[in-house]
Amino acid sequence: MEHGFIKVAAAVPSVRVADCKYNVEQIEELIALAEGKGVEIIVFPELCITGYTCQDLFSQQLLQEASESAVLLLLDFTRQLDIISIVGLPIAVGDLLLNCAVVIQKGQILGIVPKEYLPNYGEFYEKRWFASSQDLRDTEIRFAGNMLPITSRPQVFCTADGVKFGVELCEDLWAPTPPSNHLALAGADIVFNLSASDDLIGKHDYLCKLIAQQSARTITGYVYASAGFGESTQDVVYGGNAMVYENGQCLCAGERFALDKQMQIAQIDVERLRAERRTNTTFVNAQRRMIHEPVVNIQAHSVTPRDFVLEREVNSTPFIPQAGCMEQSCEEIFHIQTMGLAKRLVHTHCQQVVVGVSGGLDSTLALLVCARTFDMLGYDRSGIVGITMPGFGTTDRTYANALNLMRQLGVTVREISIAKSVRQHFEDIGHDISQHDVTYENSQARERTQILMDVANQVGGLVIGTGDLSELALGWCTYNGDHMSMYAVNAGVPKTLITHLVKYVASTVEEETAAILLDIVDTPISPELIPADEQGKIQQKTEDLVGPYVLHDFFLYYFLRYGFRPSKIFLLAQKAFAGQFADGVISHWLKIFCRRFFNQQFKRSCLPDGPKVGSVSLSPRGDWRMPSDAAAELWLRECESLG
Repeated sequence: MEHGFIKVAAAVPSVRVADCKYNVEQIEELIALAEGKGVEIIVFPELCITGYTCQDLFSQQLLQEASESAVLLLLDFTRQLDIISIVGLPIAVGDLLLNCAVVIQKGQILGIVPKEYLPNYGEFYEKRWFASSQDLRDTEIRFAGNMLPITSRPQVFCTADGVKFGVELCEDLWAPTPPSNHLALAGADIVFNLSASDDLIGKHDYLCKLIAQQSARTITGYVYASAGFGESTQDVVYGGNAMVYENGQCLCAGERFALDKQMQIAQIDVERLRAERRTNTTFVNAQRRMIHEPVVNIQAHSVTPRDFVLEREVNSTPFIPQAGCMEQSCEEIFHIQTMGLAKRLVHTHCQQVVVGVSGGLDSTLALLVCARTFDMLGYDRSGIVGITMPGFGTTDRTYANALNLMRQLGVTVREISIAKSVRQHFEDIGHDISQHDVTYENSQARERTQILMDVANQVGGLVIGTGDLSELALGWCTYNGDHMSMYAVNAGVPKTLITHLVKYVASTVEEETAAILLDIVDTPISPELIPADEQGKIQQKTEDLVGPYVLHDFFLYYFLRYGFRPSKIFLLAQKAFAGQFADGVISHWLKIFCRRFFNQQFKRSCLPDGPKVGSVSLSPRGDWRMPSDAAAELWLRECESLG
């Protein structure tokens, strides 16, 4: 450290899930690069030795042993290096498995820091595999050939030059009282955070504010490294963050959604931080009161009940980004979708995808995502096989839009009519073709899926699903028909948001393509499984059958995001849709929503993989675990009481 400056780095390596040898090789490359640039301390993402997304593989003894062997390789590699390296891996301690950071220098382990706060909500499920440091009794363990102490108490490390630093892991930062509070008050000048935080709409901005505020509040340098490309995109996407803050100011930040490993280097002025602390009397006083301060509870007096009136405004489209950040949010959504698909294509060594293109909103968005992904990976768009499959209900408008859009995007175009094969199927099963019932409709949907799957086998590609979040909530998809794919890029995007995404793309492309996209937006939403009317117009309109998507997306948001009961959702909807929908209309469709949501869970229990995009997801592996035979009576009874 010279003139009070210390050079630090946040690194995001390439990773292969459960491939410890590959991962440690990538880490070593970055350590060597950082050492050559004079970096004194470098931090890597959470569980970077194994990959964060191993799920139940963490309980495998073989993976635990492989991660320990990887640390032995790392110790040998760093034996002649001055740099301090902080890496993440699972460590078994007696009957506990801990999510740990290991601090390494000159071939030795300086310390092991177990994670304290384990997220077990939404898409996170860490308590299934790991125990908290709060469950740990101070002890010694044999690890990587040494007997080492491991403790739940705050640990402050000190460099040879006297710079003090501490370590916390991911969720620790998000806790009401992060461990970094105690570390800073115990003298740590810098906090290093090993993280694996998935990317959702708006989350990155919140994360940056959180790091900035924590760095400012604790008057520390804060170095943050989060998992990136290579982690599983089964249900979520990790964009990769490498950031360095100093007392609330961002010194450097890496590129999100990068396909290659990256490292961000900055100099932190430790003397400046210490000077700030000395002049901040609140910080000095807090040091005296940091340990086990009791809470004083003061009970207020009771009040006279009053009639309740909802006075605050309620947004009628909670999934839609605010007007001022629409462009940024749309770009972020596309990044999440394309990164998810990119990882799946790279993992499967696949440069061919198959998409059913109907000329409707959902398949349009899926096709746009495929085109962006292929461009990002440097693949030829001819590897995107778009198939339009006209049937009994296909109209000239959607048929033309499907063909024209595919041609404009430069993908491989195929047209396969399903009429002949479905007629044969009706003959085989003895179904009257004039009977336009559920068999008539679903037979067409399943025939289309069979074609997509078989063509995917022909070309050695993946079928990309087009169904959206709103359809999954309502069960508005044919089981083992459009319900199924090999990767579902729209699974986290609600219908109301898809409209805005397609409009956004239309504003960025040439006039001819934009005209097609805007006409698709203006086309009534329909599965087109019932023949058109005498004028050739769509006769089967989805929103006439299941209700307005703007209402259902509103219901879905508050039902899933906050667990609100029907009466509260109704109250909020009354305020949000005043003058647009009558109370009776809202209560009618809310009842339909509740009934369909419960009855159709069996379809969601076996969803294909797909990325989470916003704060709400229906993945059975992520946010929503619900028995397929749960009773809906409580919700439906309350809906009935609304009138």
